[in-house]
Amino acid sequence: MTVPPVVSVVGYSNVGKTTLLEKLIAELKRRGYRVATIKHDRHGFDIDRPGKDTWRHAQAGSDLVVIAAPDRVAMIARTPEELSLDEILARLPVDVDIVLTEGYKQGDKPKIEVSRAACGQRLLTPENELLGLATDQRFPGVEVPQYGLDDAAGLADLLERRVLGASSHSHIP
Repeated sequence: MTVPPVVSVVGYSNVGKTTLLEKLIAELKRRGYRVATIKHDRHGFDIDRPGKDTWRHAQAGSDLVVIAAPDRVAMIARTPEELSLDEILARLPVDVDIVLTEGYKQGDKPKIEVSRAACGQRLLTPENELLGLATDQRFPGVEVPQYGLDDAAGLADLLERRVLGASSHSHIP
């Protein structure tokens, strides 16, 4: 399985990254793409609930806990240290056309920055790392495409032109 293209959606806290991702995922799915997402949480997370069987397995010391149902599988693996994005990508269990990440603002993947005037007027990302901006304000002099916060179709067009390419996806015409 080849590693799919990756684009990181970045921005300051509470600027609307998740909302934009929801719209972009839906638009890419509507166009026939297989999409994976990876959310980076530098504070850590726990998706298991105390007392549940899988939580009890992990508490007993299991290094990998898998829960399977007829329509989904979830895996929780202990790691001795944080895995890099590339290490996570190498372990993806499903073949997809594109991976969208939320976070990884310091990473080396192309980025779409979400910027909202109410959250500040400075960009977080150096221009040479930006694929585009999703914003409710204009950044004159910034030489990357700028889209409205709700323009998932425009951003999907950008991804098709710049990241997905005509031969690297299973797009349904």
